[in-house]
This record gives sequence, structure tokens and C-alpha cells, in this order.
Amino acid sequence: MAPRSRRSRPSTPQGTAQITVDHLTVNYRDTQALRNINLTVRPGRLVGIFGPNGAGKSTLMKAMLGLLPVVTGRVVYGDDLLSHQLDRVAYVPQRSQIDWTFPATVWDVVMMGRVKQTGWLNRFSVTSRQIAKDALDRVGMLEYKDRPIGALSGGQQQRVFLARALAQEAEIFCFDEPFVGVDQKTEAVIFQIFHELAKAGKTVLVVNHDLGESITNFDQIILLNKELIATGPREWVLTRDNMTRAYGGHIGFFGHVA
Repeated sequence: MAPRSRRSRPSTPQGTAQITVDHLTVNYRDTQALRNINLTVRPGRLVGIFGPNGAGKSTLMKAMLGLLPVVTGRVVYGDDLLSHQLDRVAYVPQRSQIDWTFPATVWDVVMMGRVKQTGWLNRFSVTSRQIAKDALDRVGMLEYKDRPIGALSGGQQQRVFLARALAQEAEIFCFDEPFVGVDQKTEAVIFQIFHELAKAGKTVLVVNHDLGESITNFDQIILLNKELIATGPREWVLTRDNMTRAYGGHIGFFGHVA
């Protein structure tokens, strides 16, 4: 289904709308992947989705965006279904889902973030080109703009897709495992931009698996294991009981667990 235009739905002021997940249940083939998920994500926060392998982290993100069918429930942003407002969303999937052999340069990839604003058959404006250039410069990749995307390292590729997301000028940013295969410098750059987006009133959702020191970057944690274990500030969620319910009795974790 094509996203509705902004003129066909009620207008919600940027930075004030929240995402509400209401009784969301999702099946993957013949298996229940998520069961009765209820939660709220407010703007201006960096939100991490955590849980063990197979917990439904990526499934939750995809279902929220309408990329997977749901059995029951709905996901609302402001006054309408989030899946009807994908022009407000920048989504970066896992690197394993991207065809890195596709013959595109760094510049081509970032300019894809301007297609919705421009239209498929229209030429990119000077403004769109400047926005793309600024996005590449922000992630430290402007000098690589003419390189084939497949010739870059994993960390460089992730920065380019972050630049594409920035070029979209979205309200909601969704990243699925953005730190897999990246170096520490790239991780620091990504987290810095995530914090800047949240401070600017954007909604930033990140699927992550790392329970190390980087978890302290998140303002809100969503802890899953097919059902919602807990959600809220780190100190509320990262308790020994919640972590045991999510991961079982054998887990290494950074920092104090109450």
C-alpha cells in the first residue's frame, strides 16, 4: 500500500507525536514471533530494542513499519497508523539484507534518500544535492562520494546508510543492528548522531544485541523475548529479574544490575 500524502491525513506537529504499539501479535511462518506487545515510544529519546537471538527484535521493528503482517494489534503514530506514514520514517535494515554488489556509488545511495521529496521522474534540486552533501559530511564520508558502495568497509557502508537516512529529513529513524561489523570510531560517530537526532526531537529506534558499555547510550530500553519483558529507563529495565527472564541464568552484562 502506498503511503498517504501529508495532505490526506491530520497534521501532527513534529516532535510531539508518540508511537503507540497496541496488543501487537506477529507470527513468523507457523511460529508465534511476538505476543501481545504493548508499549509507547515518545520523541526525543534514543530507544534500544534488546533481547536474545530469536527474541523478535527485528520482527518488532518491521511489524511496526507494516513490513510484516500482524495477527492482532496496531501501531499508531499521532492520529494514524504508522504504516500509513512511511514518508516520515527513515529505515536502515541489517547489513546482511543489503545487496552490496549493486552498482551504485556512495553519492547514488545517499541521493536515494531524496527520492520521495523529489519524485521518481524529476531531477534532484540544488537543495536536495546540498542536503545530501551535508549528510555525507556529517558522517565523515564526503570524500568517498564517488566510490562504489561495495568497495567500502563495513563501518564505512553503515555511515553511508546513516547519511541516506539523514538526507530523508525524517521524523522517525529506525536502525536494525547498525553496529554489527563496525569499528569503534564508526560506532562513536553513529551514537553521536543518534543523540543529536534525539535532542532535536526525533524518534530514534535501534535494534541492538550488545549488552556492553554501549547500552548506557540509550534513554529507553525495550527488553523482549517474544513478549515484552520490560520497557522504560535503563535503571528500571536492567534488573536481575528482568535480565533472567529475557536471557536465562547465564549472561554477561556491563555495569550494575539491580
